[in-house]
Amino acid sequence: MRPNTQQLLITLFAGTLLHGAALAGDANTARVKRGAQLAAFGGCVDCHTPFKLGPNGPEKDMARGLSGHPAELVLPPPPKLDGPWNWAGAGSMTAFVGPWGISYASNLTPDRETGIGTWSEKDFIAAMRKGKHLGVGRPIMPPMPWQSVGSLSDPDLRALFAYLKAQPPVANKVPEYLPPMASNR
Repeated sequence: MRPNTQQLLITLFAGTLLHGAALAGDANTARVKRGAQLAAFGGCVDCHTPFKLGPNGPEKDMARGLSGHPAELVLPPPPKLDGPWNWAGAGSMTAFVGPWGISYASNLTPDRETGIGTWSEKDFIAAMRKGKHLGVGRPIMPPMPWQSVGSLSDPDLRALFAYLKAQPPVANKVPEYLPPMASNR
C-alpha cells in the first residue's frame, strides 16, 4: 500500500507543530522557574504578600500570595516620624510611610481588574526600568527597589514577568498611594 502524499505532509506538519509547542512549553517552564528564583532572591513575596497569624506566629498568607496590601485592611494614621527614624512599615508588611508619603505593596497577581493581568511584558519592563507605573504613570514609591529590579537583564525581567503571570490571580484592590501632604491629615 502506497502512502498518501497529502496524509504524509499533514502528519509531518502536525509533528513539527507539536514538537515546536513542546519546546516552547519547556522554554516557558524554564523561564517561569528562573522568574521564581529571581522573585525569591529579590524578596518580592516579602512585601507583596500579607502576613496572617498562624500557629507559630506571623506567617505569609500564601493563599493571597503576591496580592499586595489587603483592600479590607484600613490602617489608622501613621505614627509621627522624626529625626533619624523617618520611615515605618505596617505589621502586614504591605504598607509603608516615610518622607515620600504612604505606599502600599501592589497586587502583582495576574488578576485583570486589580493586578497586572492586563499588563504586557513591555509594560512591566518599562515600569521596572523607568520607576513609573506601567512605565508612564505615577512614580513607583519606596521601599520598592525598582532601581535594582530594573538593572536586571531583559531575559531576567521577562522571566520575572512570566513567573508573576503564572501565579493564581487574586482579586484585591490595593489602596492608592498617598503623597506626603495627604498622608499627614
